[in-house]
Amino acid sequence: MLDDRLLFTVTDLKQFTYCQRVIFYERCLPHIRPRTFKMDAGRDTHEEEEKRAVRRSLSGYDVLSGKRFFNVRVISESLGLSGEIDEVVRTSDGEVFPVDYKLAKQASPHYKLQLAAYAMLLETAENVAVKRGYIYLIRTRQLVKVAITSTLRTQVETALTTMQQMIEQERMPGVAVNPNYCAACEFRRFCNDV
Repeated sequence: MLDDRLLFTVTDLKQFTYCQRVIFYERCLPHIRPRTFKMDAGRDTHEEEEKRAVRRSLSGYDVLSGKRFFNVRVISESLGLSGEIDEVVRTSDGEVFPVDYKLAKQASPHYKLQLAAYAMLLETAENVAVKRGYIYLIRTRQLVKVAITSTLRTQVETALTTMQQMIEQERMPGVAVNPNYCAACEFRRFCNDV
């Protein structure tokens, strides 16, 4: 069995698409990540949201009947990836899809990529095609349906390959594409060029 500490996490993948340096600092300079208020608030909100989700019907997912599973751990050695899915829905007709809770106002591209990675991990775990997933925006209590397209799948695979090369070469990536991301970053003090 592969030691899952050697795998990237789906959160790593999401962070990488947000700012590549976060993963560089985490993997090449381990044990330096400071905790932030946003991290703790996100964790606490996820825990509360799971309690509310249990009471919601499946109709928002266009499903008449099925079962929900929470905090589902998934791993794929072939992808070199692991993660924990907030919610997995298994419908009575055998469809399976991930639901990711976000303390956000919109389903940003890096969240969609994260959802696609969860879908790919579910496919490995369940041996079934996953064609859709949902992002649940906690602040607005809105479900956003996301088609798991070949484009998203390719983006996941490309990002994982780039991440692996960056870590193997210990190569410092450039600054975040959007400099606004840097304002609230826990690693900002490490970047002298932003």
